[in-house]
Amino acid sequence: MNTLGKSVKRAYVLLFARRIFYPANLFLYKLSLFGLGLRNYENDTVSGEKAFIRFLKALKKFDSGAILDIGANVGNYSVMLRKNGINLPIYAFEPHPVAFRKLSEAAIAHNFIAVPEGAGEESSMAAIYDYQGDGGSEHASMYKGVIEHLHKGKAEEVAIALTTIDEFVARYDIRKIALLKIDTEGHELSVLKGAKQTIASGIAEVIQVEFNEMNIISRTFFKDIVDILPGYDFYRMLPDGLKALGPYNSTNYEIFSFQNIVALKKSIN
Repeated sequence: MNTLGKSVKRAYVLLFARRIFYPANLFLYKLSLFGLGLRNYENDTVSGEKAFIRFLKALKKFDSGAILDIGANVGNYSVMLRKNGINLPIYAFEPHPVAFRKLSEAAIAHNFIAVPEGAGEESSMAAIYDYQGDGGSEHASMYKGVIEHLHKGKAEEVAIALTTIDEFVARYDIRKIALLKIDTEGHELSVLKGAKQTIASGIAEVIQVEFNEMNIISRTFFKDIVDILPGYDFYRMLPDGLKALGPYNSTNYEIFSFQNIVALKKSIN
């Protein structure tokens, strides 16, 4: 912090770091999160995803390769890509059988490939948790606490199959991944651990990861994701484009609230 910043902080603390102003400070803090690109999930414009797709199109990143949509649920993201004129092969992964049926319908309507598997650190049978009697929700997670502790619901266990990104890439002989999008309700780090060879090979140029309060349940720090992607620079989505996060700093990175993070290979910046 420079001299001016220290002076402003000192004055602010003396004037406003008081119990009477605590509610106002808390309100301003929560309001500022929206301005930092957090908790903006209402639509593709507010979340920054629409601007992000325009950015990748301008860089011609959608001219070749494949797109992997991990945690596709009913396919909204893949459909959004098609509606924005992206014609690359899209593999949309969804292991929950109820959500997968709806994803399959969207895949037929919008010409992408629905994959009835989840992705993780290794191929195996596993369990996913969703609301009891309301299968296929967007909150379905590998972590029971996401449903029961964060969302205060009653969890129901569903058996699913997991593959790894590395195995899938080898199975389909994918030579380039234009976009690897991961939205797995706290399971993102495990997905990346199952993509170590893919990441090391350099074929995944752009990775989009959702980071939020589910990562508290999975005990994943943002630093874990930074460490597994050493050849990437990190950005946060804003409605008008990407904002570079710069070198890792816990204050800027470790915010456990909905946000879309983009990792770009350093060679493409």
